[in-house]
Amino acid sequence: MVSVREKVRFVETDMMGVVHHSNYFRWFEMGRVEYLRQSGILLLDLMAEGIVFPITQVRCNYRASAKFDDYLLIETILHEASRAKMEFTYRVLREEDGLLLAEGWTQNVFTDGSGKIVRLPEKYAKRLLRAGQGQEV
Repeated sequence: MVSVREKVRFVETDMMGVVHHSNYFRWFEMGRVEYLRQSGILLLDLMAEGIVFPITQVRCNYRASAKFDDYLLIETILHEASRAKMEFTYRVLREEDGLLLAEGWTQNVFTDGSGKIVRLPEKYAKRLLRAGQGQEV
């Protein structure tokens, strides 16, 4: 699991100081990018090789509201991975009391620049799969 700490900004809230639902998807992305980074996979390296990984499915279950100035913990776990796709689960918690604010799931597929599904090169696949098994990269 990878955990990212983030503070709710005013711009992420509505007039009542409650976080707009769309921000949870940004936080999922922050967790996913950090998970890959800690696995030894840099997005710029993938993009330099013409590999992108669009989201094909996303799900979020909202449990409680995050509010302006809350500190959040975004927990990201690799749920499943292959050389063609990866799936992550997420939990967003309020740091102060550990209250579960949201749970989510995403599926990404690896594609080239034209959107054709490709297989993740072996050097990246090994890092991703090792990280998913809790092994050192």
